Amino acid sequence: MTIRRLDPILADRIAAGEVVERPAAAVKELVENALDAGASRIDVTIENGGQSLIRVVDDGAGMDEADLRLCVERHATSKIPDGDLTNIATLGFRGEALPSIGSVARLEIQTRQKNAPQGARIEVEFGSVGEVKPAALPPGARVEVRDLFAATPARLKFLKSTRAEAQAVADVVKRLAMANHGVRFSLGGDGLAGFDYQACPDGFDGLLTRLTQVLGREFRENALQVDAAREHLRLWGFAGLPTWHRANAAAQYVFVNGRPVRDKLFAGAIRAAYMDFLGADRHPTLALFLDCPPRQVDINVHPAKAEVRFADSGLVRGFVIGALKQALASALHRATPSLAPRALDQFAQTRSAAPQNWDWRASPAAPVQQMQQTPIFAFEESAPAADARPHQEPAPEQAVEAPLGAARAQIHETYIVAQTQDGLVLVDQHAAHERLVYEKLKKQRAEAGVARQALLSPFIVDLDPGDAARLVEAEPLLASLGLAIEPFGPGAVAVHETPAELKIGALDALIRDLACSLAEEGAAAPLEKKLDHVLATMACHHSVRAGRRLTSEEMNALLREMERTPGAGQCNHGRPTYVELKLADIEKLFGRK
Repeated sequence: MTIRRLDPILADRIAAGEVVERPAAAVKELVENALDAGASRIDVTIENGGQSLIRVVDDGAGMDEADLRLCVERHATSKIPDGDLTNIATLGFRGEALPSIGSVARLEIQTRQKNAPQGARIEVEFGSVGEVKPAALPPGARVEVRDLFAATPARLKFLKSTRAEAQAVADVVKRLAMANHGVRFSLGGDGLAGFDYQACPDGFDGLLTRLTQVLGREFRENALQVDAAREHLRLWGFAGLPTWHRANAAAQYVFVNGRPVRDKLFAGAIRAAYMDFLGADRHPTLALFLDCPPRQVDINVHPAKAEVRFADSGLVRGFVIGALKQALASALHRATPSLAPRALDQFAQTRSAAPQNWDWRASPAAPVQQMQQTPIFAFEESAPAADARPHQEPAPEQAVEAPLGAARAQIHETYIVAQTQDGLVLVDQHAAHERLVYEKLKKQRAEAGVARQALLSPFIVDLDPGDAARLVEAEPLLASLGLAIEPFGPGAVAVHETPAELKIGALDALIRDLACSLAEEGAAAPLEKKLDHVLATMACHHSVRAGRRLTSEEMNALLREMERTPGAGQCNHGRPTYVELKLADIEKLFGRK
């Protein structure tokens, strides 16, 4: 078969398949052009999910007639003046977007420079370029795309529903709005909830205002500021508290030199930073901005510029993990405030669900008739579920002023009730102590190794042969954590030493859980991840169990240690360790306000 040159219009349509795969991709290219032109306001309008109409209006620098004629030609761009692809400081640079869009749609561009007496317009209809004509419009540009993919009907079959395409457009505009909080963005059209984000001032306050506009008020309440620098890198933005998480990673926004990216490097770094706080099936919400010299990152590795490649990816990954861990550690015991409204809603639903003809005498909590003749003591098995003995040994008055307040009672021998200056705190004693022990063990391991204590006689644990083999194989790892074991015949191990910090009652249960943890991690898991997983298992077995009665001193000591410990707002499994209820909210619950 003879080789021939493709028709230019056909070549443009082939290129459009990479650059403009859906309406959202066309919107992204047009909005990026507006940002590169220095626009301070960008208005986007779509119809039928972007298939019938895409209109982008901006107040940027505009173009003259000569540039307008060139901008619809392939590989014509103003953004690489010296031809150096390793030093790109703009969002667009290939010069393919406008000719690619014009080859598969009806494209009209109107533009005017600030001091020009009049504007100019040009039309491109499915690859056929018209003449430049005069136009009347304010300074900036107005780009309209109609009947997208009408020239390539096969492409239309692969588009999703109108609503799904409209939501994809909204997601693109929101990401670009987050990366440019000094620009006003608006989006309107059918099939979506439009928005109008006002321009925000520079700095972290302005960025947080824009992120609140996009992600909602809850993000502001749960956001931790991130600001770190190393060598030529800077990472800044906001990361969500570990107790405020989602079922997927859709709310993770990462930007490299102002460019929205979806990159596996960042996904892995975020997962590693939150590994101590979240379960494998939960994901944090965050918006991070990485600034680096353009020569240190290659943005020309993906047709849609959605991925990047760094000159030193290991340095970037380690830097991102370290910066996030530092921000999370600075939060100490802080937990998401959205837990309180959920708890109050549960109380309100329970109250509203009570029948109108409810009789208190039929309640399980109704007092017995012989209560005065047969007093019930707190130490008896029939003791009430709430233990208010801390009132007999009152906590110091200044304890109420502490963030987690002063312990007032223990209920169901599981939860601690503490009084703060403006409300109360309900603490899960097991989850809280588990996190404290885990952090203490990690600190010991990092500083001088975990201290050991020798057993008077070896403790023999019978296991499945496979589990026993995994434990023996991990003997050096366990020894570094203060647990000395050795094989003891087929399917058994002997434990000689345990970590001194742990007072473990059921040693056999710990060994079996460690075997399961090693099986879950697998041989290919990083050593640090294995160590942390083993430490978490040890901490869970050592921590104060539900059902253990605590004294006033023990409860208050637990609260004070939580206030000093990073990550104390959630246990090792990502569950919250406490819920804080404000007095004003409690009064509303009882109709006092």
